[in-house]
Amino acid sequence: MSRIEGNAAGGASQDPAITCTDLTKQFGSRTAVDRVSLTIPRGAIYGFLGPNGSGKSTTIRMLCGVLTPTSGTGRVLGYDIVRDAEEIKARIGYMSQRFSLYEELTVMENLDFYARIYGLSGPRVRERKEELIALAGLTGREKQRAGSLSGGWKQRLALSCALLHEPELLILDEPTAGVDPVSRRVFWNLIHDLAKTGVTVLVSTHYMDEAETCDRIGFIFFGKLLVDGTPEELKRQFGTSTLDDVFIQLVSSQEHPLGDGGGAA
Repeated sequence: MSRIEGNAAGGASQDPAITCTDLTKQFGSRTAVDRVSLTIPRGAIYGFLGPNGSGKSTTIRMLCGVLTPTSGTGRVLGYDIVRDAEEIKARIGYMSQRFSLYEELTVMENLDFYARIYGLSGPRVRERKEELIALAGLTGREKQRAGSLSGGWKQRLALSCALLHEPELLILDEPTAGVDPVSRRVFWNLIHDLAKTGVTVLVSTHYMDEAETCDRIGFIFFGKLLVDGTPEELKRQFGTSTLDDVFIQLVSSQEHPLGDGGGAA
């Protein structure tokens, strides 16, 4: 039994964590996301790949309930992304590549601040903070100001804050961009440990070594989802031994040169 099958068998629901059909976002005359359809099962790590400006972040923001789609439908954890946007925001953990915490606050003060944001209180909050500090390897750094942490440690703290309210779904928008290779590996070890507990992860990345470890991956280019499958399925489909070669073929097959396409986010 695979990890995904095991998580589904042990969970209360086997409905997908994320599903969307023909999801589209236009900004004036520019189409940033063009009829994207995908399904992400619960407990999976789904890698979202594509060059800068391909539409990854715009798609993610629609799924988070931050942006309203121009057309198409989507459901996240059973909630409609338009009608139930606030319900979705309360039930997911979100982390971007930009360090979004308060640099003048300490590690523990940042955790305390986000606990208040999520409306958490009582003994469970204290237990949860201790669990996350241990999980992220931040023990001994509780009184260190966030601004003095290295890039890799900052991302571990940001991940801990995103997990405080024990979300079922974690959405990571290029979380390891600019982080050193050792810190990237540690961060991805944390992601895989979380997935083993049943947390679903949607993560966008530029790194093929990260994509190789995902359960499924999708490649988006000029706002269109070109392919979707497991890393092994895509390598077989394109007759290559690496994902780098798969995506080189995909980019080369498009009519327009890389860099055109209107600058989708």
